[in-house]
Amino acid sequence: MFPHFIAAGEALTDLLRRDAQSWESKVGGATWNVARVLAKLGVPSAFAGAVSQDCFGDALLQASQEAGLDLRFMQQQPYSPLLAIVHQTQPPAYFFVGDNSADLHFNPEALPAGWLSASCWLHFGGISLARPQLAQKLLSMARQARAVGARISYDPNFRLLMDQHYDPVLHEMSALADVIKVSDDDLRGLFRTADEADALQQLRALNPSALILYTRGAAGASLLLDGGAWHLKPPKLAVIDTVGAGDASMGGLIWSMYQQADAPPQQHLAYAVAAGSLACTAAGAHPPALADLRQLAAQMMASAKASPDDLNATS
Repeated sequence: MFPHFIAAGEALTDLLRRDAQSWESKVGGATWNVARVLAKLGVPSAFAGAVSQDCFGDALLQASQEAGLDLRFMQQQPYSPLLAIVHQTQPPAYFFVGDNSADLHFNPEALPAGWLSASCWLHFGGISLARPQLAQKLLSMARQARAVGARISYDPNFRLLMDQHYDPVLHEMSALADVIKVSDDDLRGLFRTADEADALQQLRALNPSALILYTRGAAGASLLLDGGAWHLKPPKLAVIDTVGAGDASMGGLIWSMYQQADAPPQQHLAYAVAAGSLACTAAGAHPPALADLRQLAAQMMASAKASPDDLNATS
């Protein structure tokens, strides 16, 4: 039996500076986070990528096992770890260390024979697609997935290294994807403009048939499909931090579409916003529990019916 959901890309270690003398390490990675969300929600899931053969890679492998991911898709390679050095948190300031690191040596040919089928859902994004040696492997996987009819989701997750050289990847992945998630920060960074509306129009032109989840933090989120747009504000919850909220919202949307593809857009949006909101109620990248997600999404839908301005469709 193979996993139904596979996130391919990077798993890395965040090194966070706590003070002048101390640092803290946290397992992470945008695509890896989404795989954990789907696994927590009960979908047989895997992370397809490579990590190092050292304490950092071992920690990621252990966390993947604890999350219930299918470890047949995760490789350990004899190269250095990929690190995100977060030397300032307010405002965030970071850089990546990963010259010839293990993630770049991921080998799709070593995945279990027969793993790809039309019943799969593949997810791509993060900095993995901005690292040419790895990006070409992932793009090839995405093309193969499209050829067999598998579903594809894409979250660029803008980072500073995604300059104009990233544009061909953005264009191809957007064209291949069934589902695209972007935040307001993503749009400004990817399209190098302060005009978010224009950037969103450019993105939609890359694939008019794709479903787009557009998140704007506390201002809410929108789901765009076939000329229609649905909008929803997040519930009022106690926020601990927003780490991993975007990955959780992507996971909530995928889970809803995986469970009931023909559900109304409002329902898919409610699960996306509920998952992102729940992720903010605990420290770090926190995958929501299924019972909590169902309850909050149901509450949001009921509230939206009572207050139509909270959830509305426009053309």
